[in-house]
Amino acid sequence: MKHTDQSRLQKYVLRLGDNGLILGQQVSAWCGHAPALEEDIAFANVALDLIGQATNWLNYAAQLSTEKTTADKLAFLRDEREFSNVLLVEYPNTDFAHSLMRQFLFDCWHYPMLQALSVSQDKTIADIAQKSIKEVAYHLERSTDLVIRLGGGTEESHKRMQDTLNVLWRFTGELCTADELDTHMMEGGIGPDLTAVDEVFQNHIQKVLPLAMLVLPETALMRSGGKAGIHSEAMGPLLAEMQYLQRAHPEASW
Repeated sequence: MKHTDQSRLQKYVLRLGDNGLILGQQVSAWCGHAPALEEDIAFANVALDLIGQATNWLNYAAQLSTEKTTADKLAFLRDEREFSNVLLVEYPNTDFAHSLMRQFLFDCWHYPMLQALSVSQDKTIADIAQKSIKEVAYHLERSTDLVIRLGGGTEESHKRMQDTLNVLWRFTGELCTADELDTHMMEGGIGPDLTAVDEVFQNHIQKVLPLAMLVLPETALMRSGGKAGIHSEAMGPLLAEMQYLQRAHPEASW
């Protein structure tokens, strides 16, 4: 593999890892604070899954790096503009409805994305995707069930889920909008055709929302920029909390 191709591959793998890392950090904040014990445990398990997946992606990105680095350094020593996660995963934990809807929308994309990556011509990517998809199948089943139950539940739960969908839907366009890196990886047989991923994503959304008595907002100006390192105002405080220990005590170990 040419050096330039290896550099691009590393950026692509970092992107995959950053999505899981940032969402895992967000979800983990509910540990001890979820509205029910069952959800407290479930959300903690989802966070562990996502961080475990991120570790696999970042370990591979470290192997591809031309500099001596590790997954930990990539997670805790990069600056905000060096992260390439989508904007959806960094959206704040405003309340449980926002966190649940954010998880549902991400899961709807994450599952078909991993399905496609599981047949990547890059064996390491395919292996990580095949391992991860077993966990994400559960994530999607769980978030789908909860969205249906709360959307079709009480008047209050329905309103919260609809209001949250109205807010978060504008962050979904970035998930399946290919940039130059996505296109390059697709042409090389490494990454998927995001148009095909989007079709599965949209089909699942269209199947679930009527069951949850929810509707998509009529107009939503799609937001993007995260994949290019241009993040929301929520990203800085999120990283400050996540990276604090490593930056305050470099090379600290247990």
